Amino acid sequence: MALVIAGERSGVGKTTVTLTLLASLRRRDRLVQSFKVGPDYIDPMFHQHVTGRACRNLDPVLTSEVYVQQCFARHSQLSEYALVEGVMGLFDGISSLVIGHSSFAKDKGQMTNDKEQITDFASTAHIARLLDLPVVLVIDCSRLSGSVAAIAHGYRSFDPRIKIAGVVLNRVGSDRHLSLLKDSLEPLQLPILGVMRRQDNITIPDRHLGLVPTAELPELNALIDRLADLGDTCFDWQRLLPLLKSEPLSPSTSSSLSASFPVRIAVARDRAFNFYYQDNLDLLQELGAELVFWSPLEDTDIPKDIQGMYFGGGFPEVFAQQLAQNSSVRDAVKTAILKGMPTVAECGGLMYLCEQIIDFEGKSWSMAGVLPTSAVMGGRLTLGYRRAVALQDNLLVKANTTVYGHEFHRSHLTLTSTQPLFETSRYDCEENMGCEGWGLPANIHASYVHLHWGESREIPQQFLKECLKVASSGTWI
Repeated sequence: MALVIAGERSGVGKTTVTLTLLASLRRRDRLVQSFKVGPDYIDPMFHQHVTGRACRNLDPVLTSEVYVQQCFARHSQLSEYALVEGVMGLFDGISSLVIGHSSFAKDKGQMTNDKEQITDFASTAHIARLLDLPVVLVIDCSRLSGSVAAIAHGYRSFDPRIKIAGVVLNRVGSDRHLSLLKDSLEPLQLPILGVMRRQDNITIPDRHLGLVPTAELPELNALIDRLADLGDTCFDWQRLLPLLKSEPLSPSTSSSLSASFPVRIAVARDRAFNFYYQDNLDLLQELGAELVFWSPLEDTDIPKDIQGMYFGGGFPEVFAQQLAQNSSVRDAVKTAILKGMPTVAECGGLMYLCEQIIDFEGKSWSMAGVLPTSAVMGGRLTLGYRRAVALQDNLLVKANTTVYGHEFHRSHLTLTSTQPLFETSRYDCEENMGCEGWGLPANIHASYVHLHWGESREIPQQFLKECLKVASSGTWI
């Protein structure tokens, strides 16, 4: 058993409720494993900061339904309690995935026959059904009273396969307000599992891609303490704890890989580069790689004796001046790549390999200069799942291979590659999104598309094979 925290829509306070629960559990010295529905990187950072355990993404688009079930089973059985934070509203998913595109959906194993339709694919409800977990519905009560009953009743009755275990009433204004809410909900006999009053001293700052990451919040521990204080008093723990209790599962759900690639990979991880799926890092280690974490912001050189580099996404535009000033590292990265160092660079990492980043104010900052293009920040948000078909053999996949990824950025490149990595389309329809990515020089994979490798283990295997060639040749950069 575990519990899913869902919202009736975006912005109702799911993350605050989730962090409050996690903080209070950790204060009680409980071992808790958290999960996040969807492709998000930042919310899992907050989960990990509170629990001390890496949060796992549950995303059937980037992986598969089977992988979601295996991932949850593998990690939840190692903790006392398990908690899943949802995404957007409870039933918000890729509603047009199946309608008119049943054959495409079946390619991903998402349908059992042509008549079956999953109209909320990849939603919180979809994950709750896959894992057979009860749901706690978070309702923003700041602008309603009696209508809360209609909202709760609608969500409870909309899909009989979803078990609504209770509600958390968020942003309650006063005792009188709470009394009206309780009176309205009483006929439903739906448990109120928590009441959170309006909080003026609990705010997590955000910016152009969501919440500000944990590494940039010096007062975060004090905030978590306030959340723990709140959680100690605002939840019905007698009802919640049995729902949160994790159940040991069969050892057959675990998996391991043979350690056959004894190489060292430099993984850029600091305030500028911190968007990584923990499963990707785990796979590299399970395959035998040693991960060497380093900082393009703070270090004076790249790590020694490495055979590959991995630059995740993040906010290089926020730290562009500091990255530019660290010219010794920029030069070392460029030299290593031009000498043949296999390098994966996703989104923010791609931007770092460009000649320049031009920030929101129009200021230009020199970057590594591997790619003959510049990344320009702008107001337009590029967001969505992608179906990407490899146009040529590259560092990670062979030509004509189809992968599924996610884009989330406010920058664009001044020039695109003459030999791009992928032809991309939207995941939920066949709308062509154009060609994308850089694979020249041939030892790099630079793309705006974030990939989760859990269902495609041949990706890290292919990467490490190329890294092993560097080690086998005796070239230690």
